[in-house]
Amino acid sequence: MADSSITVAVTGGSGKVGGQVAHRLAGRGVVQRIVAPRPERAPRLPGAEVAGASYADRHAMQRALDGVDTLFLVSGREASDRVRQHANAVDAAVAAGVERIVYLSFVSAGPKATFTFARDHWHTEEYIRARGVRFTFVRDNMYQAMLPSFVGEDGCLRAPAGTGAVAAVAHDDVADAVTSVLLDEAHQAESYELTGPEALTFAQIAKHLSEVTGRPIQYHPETLEEAYLSRSTYDAHDWEVAGWVTSFQAIATGELAEVTDTVRVLTGHPSMDFRDYLDRCPQTYQHLV
Repeated sequence: MADSSITVAVTGGSGKVGGQVAHRLAGRGVVQRIVAPRPERAPRLPGAEVAGASYADRHAMQRALDGVDTLFLVSGREASDRVRQHANAVDAAVAAGVERIVYLSFVSAGPKATFTFARDHWHTEEYIRARGVRFTFVRDNMYQAMLPSFVGEDGCLRAPAGTGAVAAVAHDDVADAVTSVLLDEAHQAESYELTGPEALTFAQIAKHLSEVTGRPIQYHPETLEEAYLSRSTYDAHDWEVAGWVTSFQAIATGELAEVTDTVRVLTGHPSMDFRDYLDRCPQTYQHLV
């Protein structure tokens, strides 16, 4: 049983990672506060209270984090000012007296990362470092749940990923790893990269999807021109389209291909491979059947 005097705040409690982390903490008897912009969507769990606040509202965040020792900061939705929103949340945490921040980042985070949103993560990490609070960065790879969604209604997976590979990871494994970090003070100033047990090309991903759906799924390696043109019809801002396209470019350059054993080290169990994930979560590809 965890020490009930330790209060953990979990953001993104209505999301897949934040929600799973909140459930795991509740199962361990941890006193927690779930912070959500729409509190009515947050889970109601034993030992957990819910506070309404968004990253854009620093004062509301500070009130929501009052009395909290450790903050699990889930990266916010993609936005043109996402780094500023993250900074608001960090500033609010420091002002509220939070002693440690565990931030959900991304594996290719860096100032010159090909994936434009990964640059946001790097800037957020640097901001947390500069505030002097104790921290741990948990950098996950692309989620396995996303991969089936890249396939069009015609059964074609189109992306400018070339022959590059991605070591995608399951939400469950990320939630297990984050929970382990939150419950152990030994992870100070560490950066952990979470991946699946293998790096798959999009041709291999298409093959797995073909086998589980029973229909032919093909991979078409787009050129950058094709990628931007095909997504220009979406009702999206230029920065959003650039983020989508560059996520695939990062695969082509090999920035998402490294496989780590970090899930096993943190949790005691190996990370889930993609085929096992598909067998466990058929709802993720039902739109292709």
